[in-house]
Formats: sequence, structure tokens, C-alpha cells
Amino acid sequence: MIFATLASPVLADTYRVATYNTELQRRGPGLLLRDILSGKDAQVLAVVDVIKQVSPDVLLLNGFDYDAGGVALTAFADLLNDYPYRFALRPNTGMQTGLDMDGDGRIGGARDAQGFGRFAGYGGMAILSRFPLDTDHVQDFSGLNWADFPDALLPTKDGKPFPSPQAVAAQRLSSVGHWVVPVKLPEGVINLMTFHAGPPVFDGPEDRNGKRNHDEVKFWSVYLDGGLGTPQANGPFVILGDANQDPQDGEGLKDAIRGLLANPLVQDPQPKSKGAVLAAQEQGGANANHLTDPALDTVDWKDTPAPGNLRVDYVLPSRDLQVAGAGVYWPADGGTDVASRHRLVWVDLVIDR
Repeated sequence: MIFATLASPVLADTYRVATYNTELQRRGPGLLLRDILSGKDAQVLAVVDVIKQVSPDVLLLNGFDYDAGGVALTAFADLLNDYPYRFALRPNTGMQTGLDMDGDGRIGGARDAQGFGRFAGYGGMAILSRFPLDTDHVQDFSGLNWADFPDALLPTKDGKPFPSPQAVAAQRLSSVGHWVVPVKLPEGVINLMTFHAGPPVFDGPEDRNGKRNHDEVKFWSVYLDGGLGTPQANGPFVILGDANQDPQDGEGLKDAIRGLLANPLVQDPQPKSKGAVLAAQEQGGANANHLTDPALDTVDWKDTPAPGNLRVDYVLPSRDLQVAGAGVYWPADGGTDVASRHRLVWVDLVIDR
């Protein structure tokens, strides 16, 4: 089940939990399903190969188009032939608001949705698991309005809500979603706390995207501290997903990701790879001035002029879980570029019987 080249031998009660921004989103509805069923799409086949190489027991997919029947997810899981349990909810991406959300004076664009999306379901999240998912006890916070989030950093311009009071009132916090999904392992339940924050760029001096990214990442710290006024999931947990934020490098507000990594209830196994180090050295550009250890990088972005390779994808177990190993699947030859600019990040957890 686990390849020795990726970690030391794994005990019987060890489980590999992973996150992977596949970037499989397509430009229109149904196109991802078409590409999966073709059996010939190079990116789909490359993503499947990466997942098979790492062989996680539980996997969060980001950048995977959602459809109401889960048809694309089922077809994709069939290619892997190892994940009988699947889960996805409608994401905020492509969910039109009928308002001008980005201040360009028009409505109906991809940026006028609750989360950037060319169509409803664009670039959603999904979970694949070898173990049952307790879907009756899922907590879905995707409908939380940004304005209702404690101490929200809401965007303003010239002292007024940006782009309008109506838009700010209607805007949800989650670009894609925030879910708590229990997984039933033989030893007990672990709660997956999944998300995909929007990028802190592509905006103006009002820093709308930067502030939203900050609050999307901060969400989990507030949740763990009981600040949302909702019941918290009981038992051990793993926070996993794409934060679109490096703790030191690149654009954005750093307090939220630093606070999450330093949260006393959370541990950071710091998954690493040698491939990321080699890539930073060979590609140069912005990488030469980065402060984060390049071994921790999880995405291969444009190096000149910026942002370079960054650590933006995370698997963060609760402190009460024992970590047996961790890593980023970044081969020394860089051979996953066809699949995604992001790399699959995994952590091995030992669960006491």
C-alpha cells in the first residue's frame, strides 16, 4: 500500500492522509468528465499516476470540478480503483450572486460569483477515502458570510465598503468551502478539516483578495478556539488543503497562516522533498530571496519576476496524533509538471488502538 521510496516501513495502524491541488478544473461544465472518460488526457493520467505513486488512504482533491451527481468524481475514482468512499459538496466557485463583486462595473463574470468560477462547480473540492466517511455528521461552513466572521478584515475604499455595501453583505467567506468531514478508521474517528483559500492577489489597493485569503486561513484557528459559536467536532483532526499562503514568502497577509502553524492544538510535520530544493536552485529568480526552507515548497509557480516556488499546501494534524512520516511528492526530475503545478503533500499518522 505504501511505497518504501516515500517513507520508512509503515505499521499496520498507520494511515496516510494527503492533499493535492490537481488543477483539473476545466473551462466549461462536463469537460472534466469528458477528459476522464477519454482515457487519453495527459493531465488526468499524470494526476492519477501521482496519486498511485503516493497511495494515500485518505485524499483531499482541490481544483476538481463538481457536478451534482458526482459523475466526474466517480469516473476519476474508477481510474484509481482503490477508493470506494467519495464525498463532495457544491463549492462556492461559480455560484453567481447577481452583483458586481469585483468592482469592474459588470455582473455575471467569473469574479462576480461567491468564489472565482467560470461555471457553477468550477474547481471544487472532493474527498477520496479507503475508509467510510460519516456524511451524516459533516459540518459545512461554506455558507458563512464574510461579514459575520469574527473580526473580519472586510475591504474598503475611500472609507466605504468595497465594492458596495450590498456586495460585502452578500459575500461568503469561503472561496471554495470549509468542511469538517469525519472519517471512520478502525481505531476511531478522525475529523478532516478541509479548505481551499483564494489567492491573495488579482485585486487593487483595497486588498479584497488578500484580506479574504487571510480570513479563510484564520477560519480554522477561530473554529478551534470555539469562536464561531457552533459545536466543535470531537476527537483528533487533520487540517488539510490549499491555503494559497506561504508563512514568509510571496504576497499576502502572513498573520493567519503563522498563527495556524503555531496554534497549540496543531502540529506541523513540515513535509519536505529534495526535488523542491533542486527546483529552487535550478530555477533561481524569486526563489533566490525566499526565506522559507525550499524543501517545504509545494507549488512550482513562475519564478521571474515572482512569486517563485512556495509552501501553500498543508496537512496539519492535531497534537494528539502521532506522526510517523511526512513528505511532498516532488521527484528530483520535476516529473509531475504535466499533472499540476502543485505537489501532493502527505502525512503518515499512527492511530492507537
